[in-house]
Amino acid sequence: MMRVSRALAGLGAGLLIGSVALADDAGLALAQRVYDRADGQDATSVVTMALTEEGRSPRVRSMVLYRLSGEGGEVSTLIRFTEPADIAGTGLLTLDSADGASNQWIYLPAMQRVRRVDSNRKGGRFVNSDYYFEDLRDRKPTMDTHRVIGRETVDGVACEVLESVPVEASNSVYLRRVSWIDPASLLPLRVDFYEKNAEQPAKRLEVVKREQVQGYWTVIDSTMTDLRSGHRTQLVVERIVYDRGLPMRLFSAKALEDERGEKEFRP
Repeated sequence: MMRVSRALAGLGAGLLIGSVALADDAGLALAQRVYDRADGQDATSVVTMALTEEGRSPRVRSMVLYRLSGEGGEVSTLIRFTEPADIAGTGLLTLDSADGASNQWIYLPAMQRVRRVDSNRKGGRFVNSDYYFEDLRDRKPTMDTHRVIGRETVDGVACEVLESVPVEASNSVYLRRVSWIDPASLLPLRVDFYEKNAEQPAKRLEVVKREQVQGYWTVIDSTMTDLRSGHRTQLVVERIVYDRGLPMRLFSAKALEDERGEKEFRP
């Protein structure tokens, strides 16, 4: 999910350095709690995506999203668009390893073949939305350094503000991310994404609605906004079911290419 000056000497400097270490420890602990938040062994959701830009009518799409969490820390995700006709059948398979490595494949019906997504396309826009391919990957807390930088209220909720900076600049398109974490649900209610300019965010994710489903806190309505162009991508979960016992065979190139192997699991 996500220095100190040397102006003081002696005991004062020791206390200052100690407080920063504690802040860093608190940041990593918070990031780990957010990552470990209970969200079921697997999940299947029907989602509506709406792309909005000034002067144009929203472009609305429907998709089914499957996610399976492995016992060893690996995460598998399959996205399939079902409507409208010009995007129906398009799919994305993401396999995230326990060590943080990610592999993605996309299926475009017009090409009738599965194509690997180049790892250098982390900042490429997924189906012209405001989500990058990187945003659709699992990100381990250890891939970033974290610190709690304050507390602020978002929609009446007192949140902890968490800054996350990549340990290796090459493994993210973002210079840093700042997340407003609800301590009760451990959901980020807002995330600012910084790219080339570390002072001004390039994108902002905002949670509009959240609720508990089968005992799991779930984001129901959210919007990702490109703060430079004003283009927005809204995701609304129409239905979600947890812990269905999804099989690993669903998360394969074969299932990505052939919808028939996936349709039986749609809710």
